Amino acid sequence: MIKIYHNNVCSKSRAALDLLKAYTTELDVQEYITDTPDKEELTLLLDMLQLKPIELIRRNETVFEEKFKDVLYTDDEWIDIMLQYPVLIERPIVVRNGKAVIGRPIERVIDLLRDGGERDLT
Repeated sequence: MIKIYHNNVCSKSRAALDLLKAYTTELDVQEYITDTPDKEELTLLLDMLQLKPIELIRRNETVFEEKFKDVLYTDDEWIDIMLQYPVLIERPIVVRNGKAVIGRPIERVIDLLRDGGERDLT
């Protein structure tokens, strides 16, 4: 099973979803803006991505500029902020076999799919 944390307004997220739909029917699509992961799930995603919370933040979003720019927060506080403002979570995130990638550029998603060796993607 492959899971994508998806935002339909994002062209990169739509491109990743299209690629995944062409690859498999075993796909779990989570619209994370309206179905936000809980704290445990977000922490696990950060672990799989091997990122600190600040590295998953979309810094060009208006809410970031208005509320959080130039302020120091702990990792735990950043996680709480992402849960409160899911638009700040970088997208798309694709998870497969305990590994996760941010699907920008799309080649990262292709690499994640290739790691399983189940299907030739060339």
